[in-house]
Amino acid sequence: MLTHSDCESWTQFLEFAKQRCSPTAFENWLAPIRVSEASAEEIVLEVPNIFVQEYLLDNYKQDLCSFLPVKPNGDPAVKFVLKEPSKPQAQSVVIQAPAAAPISEEPPLYELKLNTLYKFDSFIEGPSNQFVKSAAIGVATRPGRSYNPLFIHGGVGLGKTHLLHGIGHYTRENHRKMRVQCITTEGFINDLVDSLRNKSVDQMKRFYRSLDILLVDDIQFLQNRLNFEEEFCNTFESLINQNKQIVITSDKPPAQLKLSERIVARMEWGLVANIGVPDLETRVAILQHKAEQKGLRLPHKIAFFIAEHIYSNVRQLEGAINRLSAHCRLLNLEITEELVERVLREMLQHVPRQKISIEHILKAVAAVFQVRVSDLKGTTRTKEIALARQVAMFLAKEMLSESLMMLGAYFGKTHSTILHACKNVEKLAAENEMLRRQIQMVRQNIEV
Repeated sequence: MLTHSDCESWTQFLEFAKQRCSPTAFENWLAPIRVSEASAEEIVLEVPNIFVQEYLLDNYKQDLCSFLPVKPNGDPAVKFVLKEPSKPQAQSVVIQAPAAAPISEEPPLYELKLNTLYKFDSFIEGPSNQFVKSAAIGVATRPGRSYNPLFIHGGVGLGKTHLLHGIGHYTRENHRKMRVQCITTEGFINDLVDSLRNKSVDQMKRFYRSLDILLVDDIQFLQNRLNFEEEFCNTFESLINQNKQIVITSDKPPAQLKLSERIVARMEWGLVANIGVPDLETRVAILQHKAEQKGLRLPHKIAFFIAEHIYSNVRQLEGAINRLSAHCRLLNLEITEELVERVLREMLQHVPRQKISIEHILKAVAAVFQVRVSDLKGTTRTKEIALARQVAMFLAKEMLSESLMMLGAYFGKTHSTILHACKNVEKLAAENEMLRRQIQMVRQNIEV
């Protein structure tokens, strides 16, 4: 028998959880749960399917202990029962719905939603993303025939979603007969949960497996969700076997994701492309492009100052422009270096920042690659020293505002040799996870 206090405890938990998840997640995962029975020793919860039960325990197990009865072992004393199928009378209401209802309901559910600002022509290209942008354009131009699947990975705010939506815009404009869907991994999971609740799983499967192009963002959120992973893998294989194009983004390469060997192998089967942190010149170009979109006049010197002190990701650069634009418009101020330092104080990294020299770079490279600084300055051509020397040239170009001629003079090389070294390191780093980690360690040692 349910008491007022039993229901109130569950209501209090729902209020607690509502503040800690998105409205979509709450409606899909927590709102459908009902209290069936309750006592001082145990509470019985009615769930629409097993996925909702797993979600609740995976995400709120400890929090449940603060609101509901607890077992001697410390786990919440909760028992789950599956909701019984709807009665015939309830089904008849759905059957008698107007014939046009499915048509009006389906577009919002599977509508193609693309960010209008995320197109190829607004994507600022540089050495760190040139390859991956070319791959994305190749896929958009010849879906299913260039690189399939295309797997794009990189850190937060580097342009993965921009390229994904760029492919969507291009294919929608140039391949009008093709069925395209761009969705986040969370969106795919929510679609599956809704389909289970509405008993329309077959309809969802038909939709996804009839697509010509499937664009999936943030696949890392599929980790540790075995049931959803299996359904996604089945959809993946169905599309691949039909030569339909799939593009996936992630913050890690496939091998580092905690997914089954089956799906990791499938994702590695196509082209795996890394999108890196933009270099100084690219960051300046991004700042000026964003400022132009805002109608903000950004002096070249100020753009370089901001780019030198904000280098983690593109979203931070855009945030910096938004802040400056707001201050300048509202207070009628001119952009100066002093204003930038005051307005962007908490965004600027390592301020005041120690001036980096080539000597700093050589010492950091020598420490990580376990070679001598004199070897880096010398002419020894053994494989290990030659690679370390090229990494030093690559980082010098990235971190110093010097011309290729000046860098070449310091290393005793021509400017074309410096350029070749940079391109070679970028290529090797895209293929070698260990080298990427070594380069990142050098950066961290330089910036300490």
